[in-house]
Amino acid sequence: MKKSVSRIAIVLLAVLLASGSLFAQGGSESKTSAKGASDIEVAVVLKTLASEYWNYVKAGCDAAAKDLGIIVHVVGPGSESDIEGQVAMIEQQLGAGCDAIVVAPNDASAASAALQSAIDAKIPVLSVDTNVGIAGQTSFVGTSNVDAAKQGGLWAAKQVGKGANAVIIYGQEGDSTSNMRREGYSAACAESGINILASLSGQNTTDGATKVMEDLLNSYPDKIDLVLCHNDDTAIGALNACQSAGITGIVIVGFDGNKSAVELVLSGDIAASVAQQPYAMGYQAVEAAYQAIQGQAVEAVINAPVQVVTKENGQAYLDSLASMLGKK
Repeated sequence: MKKSVSRIAIVLLAVLLASGSLFAQGGSESKTSAKGASDIEVAVVLKTLASEYWNYVKAGCDAAAKDLGIIVHVVGPGSESDIEGQVAMIEQQLGAGCDAIVVAPNDASAASAALQSAIDAKIPVLSVDTNVGIAGQTSFVGTSNVDAAKQGGLWAAKQVGKGANAVIIYGQEGDSTSNMRREGYSAACAESGINILASLSGQNTTDGATKVMEDLLNSYPDKIDLVLCHNDDTAIGALNACQSAGITGIVIVGFDGNKSAVELVLSGDIAASVAQQPYAMGYQAVEAAYQAIQGQAVEAVINAPVQVVTKENGQAYLDSLASMLGKK
């Protein structure tokens, strides 16, 4: 009789192990495995929703939510400089309960501190566009900002020629994306024999970049051939300063491929914009979050492509943006 009971116990143990009922792997998997797609919630906290670029990311997130049949909450503070506001949003989303969270950090260190509770609870944490880099992160979806800025810088260098003078207007002080784009631009200039006269922060805003460009024009009269910008808002700010001063002929390069900037590229006011694929990044981030919730393998880095948008390919790029937003 004892031998019969032992055999039954062994069989039951094998069944439990095979079904995953015993020793469930990871807190997030065990909490969501019984949920249907319509019950799954993914929180997305972007740098801001007050810019064209981040609304393309949101559109991609929303499209993924519709295609996957899940709930996705997309939020963001009023500006990219609002670090505390973004941290509060991360905490609010986690407190409300979500099965995964995607963040584009305004400050990686501050975001990491806010996300630690999610890591501890084995809730999938993903970064989009800018890497949080917290230990235990599921995935980073985005562009290599160093490589992308270098690609744009090399294109710009060919337009102005060896020995020309450049200035760099970068973004928020201490922001990792800003640092990487500055690094890429600097590498392109060094490789192409371009002199960098100055690198200054435009604070990620049009007004901030306008003021910085005004100062640069005063400091280096008739010496600036090229302006390499952190984003398209910065490029527009640099353009505003040049136009106010009645200065033409300076090659201005933006970054992000926003519709407003590409229209200026087509008009010849801005030379180019290094275009990321924000819609695709938003879609891929939500898709990867869903896969992680389901216990599927997710790549630690999911790369998004870039292209330098110029007058030659600008209209085709605008057409693709319209298509992404369902306007064509």
